[in-house]
Amino acid sequence: MTAKIKKGDRVIVTTGRDKGKKGEVIKVFPKEDRALVSGVNTVKRHQRQTQKQQGGIVNKELPVQLSNLAHLDPKTGHATRIGWKVLGDGRRVRFAKKSGEVIDV
Repeated sequence: MTAKIKKGDRVIVTTGRDKGKKGEVIKVFPKEDRALVSGVNTVKRHQRQTQKQQGGIVNKELPVQLSNLAHLDPKTGHATRIGWKVLGDGRRVRFAKKSGEVIDV
């Protein structure tokens, strides 16, 4: 089954510590069913100083389970489910089921 959440999508977290936070998908890990979302699931990590990097405490995002994410409707900004449809020119695109708005351009 093809992934409904892809890099660059705007998503909202539906459950967990960061419930309600919105962000953009940075990277998707399909084998693990996880995605890296900007500003979501952030933790503090102690970074050792190297020749290239300054040491200290660094904020870092960790991957989130795909089942805990929902797409943001481009029209309303609320969570929506995703469907597939074929356009007149033969392209297969994703659309928001709440508003019918096409997500893939």
